[in-house]
Amino acid sequence: MDIRQLQEKVESAVSSIQNSEDLNKVKIQLLGRKGLFSEFIDNIKLLEKEERKVIGSEINRLKTWTEKKLDELKAFHDGETRRKDEKVSRIDITLPGKVPLFGREHPITQTLHEIIRIFTSLGFSVAEGPDIESDYYNFEALNIPSDHPARDMQDTFYIKQGIVLRTHTSPVQIRVMESQLPPVRIIAPGVVYRCDSDISHTPMFHQVEGLMVDKGIRFSDLKGILSVFVQDVFGVDTKLRFRPSYFPFTEPSAEVDIGCMICGGDGCRVCKNTGWLEILGSGMVHPQVLRIVGYDPETVSGFAFGMGVERIAMLKFGIDDIRQFYYNDIRFLSQF
Repeated sequence: MDIRQLQEKVESAVSSIQNSEDLNKVKIQLLGRKGLFSEFIDNIKLLEKEERKVIGSEINRLKTWTEKKLDELKAFHDGETRRKDEKVSRIDITLPGKVPLFGREHPITQTLHEIIRIFTSLGFSVAEGPDIESDYYNFEALNIPSDHPARDMQDTFYIKQGIVLRTHTSPVQIRVMESQLPPVRIIAPGVVYRCDSDISHTPMFHQVEGLMVDKGIRFSDLKGILSVFVQDVFGVDTKLRFRPSYFPFTEPSAEVDIGCMICGGDGCRVCKNTGWLEILGSGMVHPQVLRIVGYDPETVSGFAFGMGVERIAMLKFGIDDIRQFYYNDIRFLSQF
């Protein structure tokens, strides 16, 4: 064994020390009467005087470093032991115990996971995209040109000219269709941003959008999928209605309403005294959108839908003010 090998063994032994017990063992192993240093010194006695002198100097340097390192580790571990003893001594066993608080998923997260579970069980895959989008993906590719009045419905936050915080997760649908040929069956969950703020809207909220494109997709397929979803979330007796609406990227389009879970259909401030609450928008993918991504609307068709996760959570848990989700009040959150 040469001096380099001795140094490697010493450094390895020192680095393995985790506590005072390890320290004592390593000290004996290295510096004891039958330790590594004594054994090495015995082995170099047969060397020439000059060579023995050079190696001896290296051994003394290494031994001095080892002793210093062990002293530092001893001081550290002695301090740790002392601090633990002091901490134990400060415990007053006459005080009442404290029950630890265990975290749980936020109600929005619970609802989002349930929505994803339902649609993945129906054969949809999950796709994601960036929160900061180009004007093209957020508007233009969805049949909303710069002078289209529908942009007023989705007023958003601009990072700079042509770059926005996305107002929906529909850009994910465009990105997916650009990257693959039909069939397409995805949901796109994520955070979106709009300039809204009241008891049923917040500037930032969560959305899940769905898209199915293939040969022979019909509006009845959309109604069937959404009926299964609503009944799974709210129960088989939930009232459901589709009413005509308008979206630039679908044609025909429909709003999907359910009977208000807050007032039971009697009318309240959440449902604006109608007894119905809109939970999502839907429709058949507009032929122009299919053309933009390179699909032939004469060959394939599809449907799309989008829902606010907070809106679903409000109905599911009987919450009448969306802002409660973001107050971070533990008294509110601990109920879920």
